[in-house]
Amino acid sequence: MPNRTYFKRFLIWRAKHISNKQFVYILSILVGFTSGVAAVILKNLTHFIQHLLEGNLVRYYHNAFYFVFPIIGFALVYLIMKYVIRNKVSHGIPSTLYAIAKRKGIIKRYQMFGSFLTAPLTVGFGGSVGLEGPTVATGAAISSNISKLFHVNQQTKTLLIGCAAAGAMSSIFKAPVAAIVFAIEVFSLDLTIASMLPLLLASLSAILTSHFFFGNDVLLPFNIQDEFSISDVPFYIILGLFAGLTSMYFTEIYDRIQEFFDKIKSAWKRILVGGISIGILIYFIPPLYGEGFDVMNNLIAGNPEKALVNNFLDLDLNNIWVVIALLAGLVFFKIIASAITFGAGGVGGIFAPTLFMGSIMGNCLAKVINNCGLGFSVSESNFTLVGMAGVLSGVLHAPLTAIFLIAEVTGGYDLFIPLMLTATISFLLTKYFYPHSVYTMELGRKGDLITHDKDHAVLTLMDINTVIETNFISISPEMTLGDIVHNAVVKSNRNIFPVIDDESKMLVGIVLLDDIRPIMFDQSLYSEVLAKEIMQDPPAIIDMEKDKMTTIMRKFQDSNAWNLPVVKNDEYIGFISKSKLLTAYRRKLINITN
Repeated sequence: MPNRTYFKRFLIWRAKHISNKQFVYILSILVGFTSGVAAVILKNLTHFIQHLLEGNLVRYYHNAFYFVFPIIGFALVYLIMKYVIRNKVSHGIPSTLYAIAKRKGIIKRYQMFGSFLTAPLTVGFGGSVGLEGPTVATGAAISSNISKLFHVNQQTKTLLIGCAAAGAMSSIFKAPVAAIVFAIEVFSLDLTIASMLPLLLASLSAILTSHFFFGNDVLLPFNIQDEFSISDVPFYIILGLFAGLTSMYFTEIYDRIQEFFDKIKSAWKRILVGGISIGILIYFIPPLYGEGFDVMNNLIAGNPEKALVNNFLDLDLNNIWVVIALLAGLVFFKIIASAITFGAGGVGGIFAPTLFMGSIMGNCLAKVINNCGLGFSVSESNFTLVGMAGVLSGVLHAPLTAIFLIAEVTGGYDLFIPLMLTATISFLLTKYFYPHSVYTMELGRKGDLITHDKDHAVLTLMDINTVIETNFISISPEMTLGDIVHNAVVKSNRNIFPVIDDESKMLVGIVLLDDIRPIMFDQSLYSEVLAKEIMQDPPAIIDMEKDKMTTIMRKFQDSNAWNLPVVKNDEYIGFISKSKLLTAYRRKLINITN
């Protein structure tokens, strides 16, 4: 009780002495710091588990342990969710986007620590996914609950979630500019001074936190040695096309495998199927184990043999075409392993698998060009890096994030032209066939996705329950004209009356005051005319379970109606009026743009 009193006093003091804008800046720094700490904890826990498992166990007892690790990891994750957290830990960025779109930025408290307990076990025990998504989800959950604690509005809450995302990416990759672009591109934040400064402060706070704990260590240490030449443009166009095809393959396989696992209702069956499948894959293809950044760094450094040394057929790595075939196999199987990890119940992100596939695809294509006997030569390290940007752009539908991320991690902008070229081609090709990214696929299909389209964003954020009116007097199909006049018209201040079936409670029609006005004063008809004889079908019906606000607005536009009935599971609920809908739209628009 005393703590609450002190906190209340602090809020009063804050309101008097610190402006809202200044307070948002302070909170953005705090959110950036917490995201940076979350990244540090997740990374260290994961590496600790991997060190324990891949140390003495694998060294002294052979690679057979690769086969059992994933099942153990998935089982531990399931038990922790069921008995410790007692909730399902949602997948990072998609769940955060859903919270912004449909939960007013509210993320439950257990999400603040859920990923700490589950993501390191998933990745540490061999799950072929990354830690970026869980880090973003953890930071977003912390920022959401900080926002709730300090009673900030929805707009600020959304901005702080974006700050958490920027902080997470800045801390992981030490790429503060790319992190800001990521938050704007993926979370559809408005690019204004009001949003830029908090994002900048969060990104800066997070990268300083990362430097404090990790020093100058980076995930992808590389300095460009081979300069870009204008004569390489045709090859980067080809790389962009291959990146687009790889992105489409990634998206399609991910979606299909998720659909397959959704059909398996038993959690333990999913664990067994997924665990055995992943076990087989990483037993025969060890580079698929975990995030895969070691493999990427070996490719960038020009040492593919270190990444492929444990191939199960013990093939000769001095033969370049054997190396190319093995690299192509890694591209083919990585998304399968990643999607199975998610389907089996693992917690992780797709950012690292995307970079993994892009780097190997780029390196593989460069090797083919250099060894096809036509006399062409390209930089394998540059193709490896630009390939990352190409696939990242296509899979995430975030070309600017891809361009700036690779430009920053390489320590310069010498590859900016090929990055722009490849990322743009990949994005346009993938976007044409797949309108939504892997992050937004499910939300996009349901119409729950926030985008940079302001009109669509406002409609998505509106809650249908706030615009439903229930003060309409209903009548039954068998009700006489006299009963309608005395029990409905006289008592109602509305000019529309829903006709409801007495047994099923279903809406069977509507009666307008205009329909009965010509006969309502003829008492000789009071006992002869029934409601079912004068009712009409509504111009459109709003289904509360299926129709989104965008659909509702379209129905009003197409029908030219001022009032439309609302049903839920075929039962009548109430009406939505065009005037109330437009008033609510205007209020929401003002709220999110101020």
